[in-house]
Amino acid sequence: MSDSGHEKEPGEREHLEPSVGAVPDKAPESSPYRHPAAGWGAAKAVTEFILREHEVVEGSRALLRMNHEDGGFDCPGCAWPDTKGLHLDICENGIKHVTWEMTGKRVGRDFFAAHTVSELSGWSDFALEDQGRLTEPMVYDEVSDRYVPISWGEAFEVFGRAVRGLDDPNQAAFYTSGRLGNEATFLYQLMARELGTNNLPDCSNMCHEASGRALTASLGTGKGTADLRDWESADALFVMGVNAASNAPRMLTTLAQAYRRGAQVVHVNPMIEAAATRTIIPHEFTQMALNRATRTGTMNLQVRSGGDMALMRGIAKATLELAATDPQAVDREFIKAHTTGFEAYQALCAATAWEEIERQSGLGREDILRAARVYRDADRSIISWCLGVTQHEHGVDTIREIVNVLLLRGNLGREGAGPSPVRGHSNVQGNRTCGIDHRPAPAFLDRLAEVCGIEPPRADGLDVVGTVEAMVRGEVKVFVGMGGNFALAAPDTPYTHAGLRSCELTVHVSTKLNRSHLVHGRQALILPCLGRTEKDEQRGGLQRTSVEDSMSMVHLSVGMKRPASPHLLSEPAIIAGLAKAALPGSPTRWEWYVEDYDRIRDTMARVLDGLEDFNRRVRMPMGFRIKQPARELVFLTPSGRAEFSSAALPDVVPEPGTLVLGTMRSHDQWNTTIYSDNDRYRGIKNLRTLIFMNAEDMRERGVAEFDPVDITSTARDGSTRSLHGYLAVTHDLPRGCAAGYMPEMNVLCSITDYSTQSDQPLMKHLRVTVNPASGPS
Repeated sequence: MSDSGHEKEPGEREHLEPSVGAVPDKAPESSPYRHPAAGWGAAKAVTEFILREHEVVEGSRALLRMNHEDGGFDCPGCAWPDTKGLHLDICENGIKHVTWEMTGKRVGRDFFAAHTVSELSGWSDFALEDQGRLTEPMVYDEVSDRYVPISWGEAFEVFGRAVRGLDDPNQAAFYTSGRLGNEATFLYQLMARELGTNNLPDCSNMCHEASGRALTASLGTGKGTADLRDWESADALFVMGVNAASNAPRMLTTLAQAYRRGAQVVHVNPMIEAAATRTIIPHEFTQMALNRATRTGTMNLQVRSGGDMALMRGIAKATLELAATDPQAVDREFIKAHTTGFEAYQALCAATAWEEIERQSGLGREDILRAARVYRDADRSIISWCLGVTQHEHGVDTIREIVNVLLLRGNLGREGAGPSPVRGHSNVQGNRTCGIDHRPAPAFLDRLAEVCGIEPPRADGLDVVGTVEAMVRGEVKVFVGMGGNFALAAPDTPYTHAGLRSCELTVHVSTKLNRSHLVHGRQALILPCLGRTEKDEQRGGLQRTSVEDSMSMVHLSVGMKRPASPHLLSEPAIIAGLAKAALPGSPTRWEWYVEDYDRIRDTMARVLDGLEDFNRRVRMPMGFRIKQPARELVFLTPSGRAEFSSAALPDVVPEPGTLVLGTMRSHDQWNTTIYSDNDRYRGIKNLRTLIFMNAEDMRERGVAEFDPVDITSTARDGSTRSLHGYLAVTHDLPRGCAAGYMPEMNVLCSITDYSTQSDQPLMKHLRVTVNPASGPS
C-alpha cells in the first residue's frame, strides 16, 4: 500500500512496507469459516499445492516417508511429536513445507545475472521464494549490483578474512533458525565459542524465551515435563494462546482423541480458532469417507490479549476457595513435600479481588468458575501454551502462574499431567539443548572446555534484540544467519534492515532466495545447503541428523531425495568450512566430524546433559526422551523445591481509544514463508494487508468492512510507527483486541518494545490506534 499523501508525525519512522503477498491483484474476500479443521479442506488444499508446484510424484512419495518411525525424514515444519504406530503422521502444512522444499525450480547463476539486487528488492517475498532452490554459492558484487558465483573455498575465505580481521570476536553474531539439526547446531555453537563469542541469537529469543526462563525459575528445568503419552491420558487439557490447526496441525489428532475418551478440552484465546471447534482427521479414512467430524474442544474462553495470567489467577483463587469446603480440591501433601512459597501465593490469591480478575482477563466470573470446576474435577491436567502467552511484557509471570495452578493439585511428576509449551519450529528446542544460548550455563561451558579443548568465553552474548541494536551501532560487523529469514522475522523491520546494511559482511545459509539476501552488508554471501528431504552423503556414507521435538523426544531424520544441485553442501559441512577458514590453528578436527556424524554425536554425548549414549539411544524405534528432572520431582532450583511465584497482576486493559494488536501467521504460511494470500480457517481470500477487529470497535471508529485504515503503534520510547491503507475485517474478538499478519506488521513493533522479563519482542501486545485512512491507499 502506498503512503502517498501522508505527513509523517513527530517521532515516526519512514517505512517502506515489505511486499509479501502472492496474488495481490485479486479482490479480497471474507466469510466465516464454518467447516471442520483439516478434513476435505486440507486434502483439497494439499492436492492443489502439489499440482501447483509440479511435484505430484515426489510430493506423494514424501507422504509415505515423513515422520515415519521406521526411517524417513522429519518434517521441517512444526515440532509436534511423532505418533507411534501411525504410518501417515502428516498434516497439510507439513506437506506444503516439504513440497515447497522439493520444488523442481532452480535459482542459479543465470537467474542472478538477469536480475540486480535493486530489482529483486521490489519483488514480493512470495515471488522470491517461488523462484526455487538455490544451487551454488554466490557473492554480492557491488559494481554490478548482482550476486555472482563464487567457489566454496573462496566463499569460506571471504568469511575467514572478515572474522580474522575483527578487533573483537564479539563483533560477530551467529543467528540460528529452528530448522537446524542437532549435529550442525553443536558444531555451530562450538565454532562461535572457539572464536570467542556467545553472540548466539536464535528464534527462541522471539518465541519461547519466556517459557524457558519461567520454567527454570519455577521448576529448575527450561522445558515442559509432559509428553505425548501424558496428553493421551489427561482428564483435562487447557490449550492457551495456540492456533493448533495452522501451527501444530498434528495436535488435532490428540485433541479429537481426547474428546472421544471424555476428556475436557478448554481453549483459551482471544480468537476462536478452527482447532478449538471440530476436525476430521485425514488419516482416519472412515471418518473422511463419511465426512464425520469430531469435536476438539469442550469450552472456549476468549480472554482479552494478555489476560491469560488473570484467568490463571482466577482458577487458582476459585480452587483455593473450593478447598474451604472440599479438602480434596488442593493437594496439600504434594505442596508440603515438594514446594515452597505456597502461603504467600495463597494470601496473594485471597487479596486479588474478583472484580480485578474479571477486568484484566476480560471474562465474567461465571466463565472462570466453570473453568475452575473443570480443573478441580480432573484428576490429571495438562496446561499448554504458545506465543499467545509468551509474547507479552509479563510472559514469564504468566507461565509461572500456570505452574502455580498445576502445583495446587499436584499436577506434576505423574502420568497425564504437567506443563507443556507448544514449540513452533521443528528443532527449536533441540537448538537450545545443543548449545545455542547467549546466556550459557557455567557447567556447560566447563564441559565444553574439557571435552573440546577450547576456552569458551564466559560473558553473556547478544540475543536477537541486542544483535540488531549492536549492528545499528556498528558494534556487530559480521552477521551469519543459519537458516531462517532474519530480515523479516525480527521486529522493527526498517531498523533491522538498517542494522544488516551496516555490517561489513552478512552470510546466509539457505535453501531458497529470501528477503535477507537482499538486505545485506557491504559484502554478502549466499551459501546454499541441503534440505532435510535430501540425501546427505559424506565420506562415511549416507548421514542422518537428529532433531528434538517440543516434548523432548530425540530421533533421527534421513533424506530420501537427490540433492537439488551437486554443488550443495550439508549444514555441518558448511559450518566446518567456515570454521577452518576463521580458525586456521583450531584444535577441532572439523573435517573429521563431517565425515561421519556419529563422531559429532559421540562428542555431544560427553558435553550435553541428557544425550549420554547418544548414538545407541537415537537409533531406538522413535528415538529417546531427554530426561526432565522435574518430571521425577527433582527440582534444580535454589530451594530444591518447586517454587510458587507471587507476582502482581499486570494491567493489560488498553487505554481509551487504543487497541492491543497481536501479530500472527495465516494458515497458508510457515513463519516468514508465504504460500498464498489466503487464510482458510479465518475465511480470508486474496488478502494479507488487513487488520482483524471487533465489530463494535469498528463502528466506534466509523469503519466498515474492507474500509482502508491507518494503524499507528506507540513504542515504549514514545516513537510511532504506521501502516497505511490496510483493510479492516470484522472478526470475533473481544473489545479492545485486534490482530494481523506477521511479517508485514513487524514494522509496528519497535526494537525498544521487548519484555523486561524475557527480552522477547512484544509481538502480541502492541498498543495501536486505528483510524479511517487519511489518504489514497
